[in-house]
Amino acid sequence: MKVRYSYLKQQFSNCPSLWKKLKLFVATGDFTLGKELKIFESKFAKLIGTKYAVGVNSGTDALKLSLKAANIKHGDEVITAANTFVATVGAINELGAKIVFVDCDDTFCIDANKIEEKITKNTKAIVPVHFTGYMPNMKKITQIAKKYKLKVIEDACQSILGSYKKKNAGTWGFSGAFSLHPLKNINVWSDGGVITTNDKKTFNKLCLLRNHGLKDRDHMDIFGYNSRLDTIQAVVGNWILPKAKKISDQRIKNASYLDNGLRKIKGITIPERKKNIRIVYHLYIIFASQRDALLKYCIKKRYRG
Repeated sequence: MKVRYSYLKQQFSNCPSLWKKLKLFVATGDFTLGKELKIFESKFAKLIGTKYAVGVNSGTDALKLSLKAANIKHGDEVITAANTFVATVGAINELGAKIVFVDCDDTFCIDANKIEEKITKNTKAIVPVHFTGYMPNMKKITQIAKKYKLKVIEDACQSILGSYKKKNAGTWGFSGAFSLHPLKNINVWSDGGVITTNDKKTFNKLCLLRNHGLKDRDHMDIFGYNSRLDTIQAVVGNWILPKAKKISDQRIKNASYLDNGLRKIKGITIPERKKNIRIVYHLYIIFASQRDALLKYCIKKRYRG
């Protein structure tokens, strides 16, 4: 079997309707916080199941602005998974907060049973990471957060349309952070991110934070950032968003095919596929008794097309 690293060439190889939309859009000059972005945000919120969505520059900024909106400050402690991409901890660090790691379990996500022992008087938030498209025990995490009055900010960058107990990633906490990077399951043609929330006050603050804190062209309410999702990328997003369910369904189907074949091989163990979690497989990971030897073999056989 030859497995491509990326399917972007195939995904956008035949999209005349998108090129037509882009050509019409360019003529409008509506490049910043434009109409297409508002449409995209509305559709994204509906897809995930929240009241609001805010388009931002990247998944990293989606995390950073979420933390900022949650009033995370220098010296505050933020609990997150020890097994994650560097952007998760980079966003926490950028605000001067202290990163407190909790180890993962065999789902590759944060072990909810180990969180409470890491909470101190300085703990202000928990950032569970829905790593690889899996999700941790969000019911327990939100219960812990409620007990200690902590904000839950979901790093859902790898888990669009993933769910726990039929409740989507990005709908459990104070906010959810998503990435639209070209290698994510739902992608645009550059960096991009989205923040979801059900709180109107938080939504309004996020809208300020992504645009220099500007209430309008001449009035600034707070200090913010330059972190807008470009409207031209929203055009791409509006084209691909209707395909989101089909894309995640196909990834689940592909993973099932691999599971059925690989579990027959001695030395390979398939991670537990919990029935109450919809895993969307941004990454497909297995356990191998001879990991290094398997890696060398895969590198030797890698697809170069």
